[in-house]
Amino acid sequence: MNRIFLLSCVGQKQPNAARAADLYTSAWFVKARRRVEETGDPWFILSAEHGLLPPEQVIEPYDSTLNTMPAAERRDWARRVQDQMDVTLPAGADEIIVLAGGRYRENLMPYLRRRFLKVTVPMKGLRIGEQLKWLDNAAPL
Repeated sequence: MNRIFLLSCVGQKQPNAARAADLYTSAWFVKARRRVEETGDPWFILSAEHGLLPPEQVIEPYDSTLNTMPAAERRDWARRVQDQMDVTLPAGADEIIVLAGGRYRENLMPYLRRRFLKVTVPMKGLRIGEQLKWLDNAAPL
């Protein structure tokens, strides 16, 4: 089964432009990135500012978050991300694993379920401390 991972962006960022993979500095993102990179599978970042980001894309720091964005703007963001996914995500993948909070998933899940045979959200329902423990202790992804 060919897999793709999606990680959400986080608020803690480096102060200067960097590759998206390196821009986000929170413990959560660093642990999630490490776990995903261990798989060797392709991965992308769900950015409140940029939509779908390949990890190697260089971007400036920003302050946008879906957590405070009104519902209509979150729906618009999700439509933009879906358009980006149609162009950017590798063909032939049949599973997507989403490491992102509810606001980042809410309007994407119907699209993801149509596009992929299997959609997994392994940390669904876990609070941040529980997610950090899961990232430290879960079986290989």
